Amino acid sequence: MSVGRLGRKRQAESHPPASLAGVMTDPEQLCDELQLGSDVAVSARAASATFGLRVPRVFVDRMERGNLDDPLLRQVLPVPEELDPAPGFVDDPLEESAASPVPGVLHKYHGRALLMVSGACAVHCRYCFRRHFPYGDHQLVGDRLSAAIDYLESDPSIREVILSGGDPLSASNAYLADLVGRLSSIRHLRWLRVHTRMPIVLPQRIDDRCLDWLTGSRLRPLVVVHCNHANEIGAAVLNCLTALRSRGVLLLNQSVLLAGVNDSVDALCELSHRLVEAGVMPYYLHLLDPVAGAAHFEVTEETARELMVGVTARLPGYLVPRLVREVAGAEAKLLVSAGRSAILP
Repeated sequence: MSVGRLGRKRQAESHPPASLAGVMTDPEQLCDELQLGSDVAVSARAASATFGLRVPRVFVDRMERGNLDDPLLRQVLPVPEELDPAPGFVDDPLEESAASPVPGVLHKYHGRALLMVSGACAVHCRYCFRRHFPYGDHQLVGDRLSAAIDYLESDPSIREVILSGGDPLSASNAYLADLVGRLSSIRHLRWLRVHTRMPIVLPQRIDDRCLDWLTGSRLRPLVVVHCNHANEIGAAVLNCLTALRSRGVLLLNQSVLLAGVNDSVDALCELSHRLVEAGVMPYYLHLLDPVAGAAHFEVTEETARELMVGVTARLPGYLVPRLVREVAGAEAKLLVSAGRSAILP
């Protein structure tokens, strides 16, 4: 088992919420419940050996039984292609290890820094660019947490702190409340951004105590959710997003362009419509980061540009996410336009 997988076992200090207990980790159980057949279960088990299956039951309930091409299932089902080496697909595609000044902190861009709050997730997305990340080396506990806070405090250019992981909401409300309290004491911080898949895959996690710490400090809260397909947004997700907005949380969405999931104009347009109906602004559409094990999800940049031409022709500008690529060492994400890539302002 790699260090990254050990990191996902989870930090004992976080005491994950009870809502995380309802997840499926057995490929055979998933395949049986979705009526996918024993051969699929066998190949899924083999493919999950180094990056295990993990998916909440409430997310599975949104999948179509017997459909291997279901866009939600494709995001979480281990497949044999993950084991095939692919040129250019590596363990650390964004070279994040070089952007960590102290354990648990990533500082890649001016004005904001990211805290690796937890290595755990409610769902293991098969295209995750941190699927090989050594979370065990970045646990924010004890002296490491103090060092991370000291680093943020020492740099007055940092105005925004980003809680990430894994999924930061895998940590307990008590841990997160204490963390945000410490962050709010840093005078030059203004924004608290949370990158999380929880409101989409496990909306029950966003309870009153979660809303309290998220909105109870002087820091302005912003939540970036991660939704790739309109079918992910059901009634419980809508209720969760409404609760966040009612507490004054600004909501944005980032997606990844994935072959067989959302690589059509129809799928991308429907996703934007559903997001805005839920009070979430489409923000980024990422080209796939070339992480080892995810090459089968790749959509070429040329195809992505063609898709965005179609999306732009159908939708008003505020519904069109920015197509971007992240490049190791760049000063910002790169905006991919019709004929070139440019650094975002």
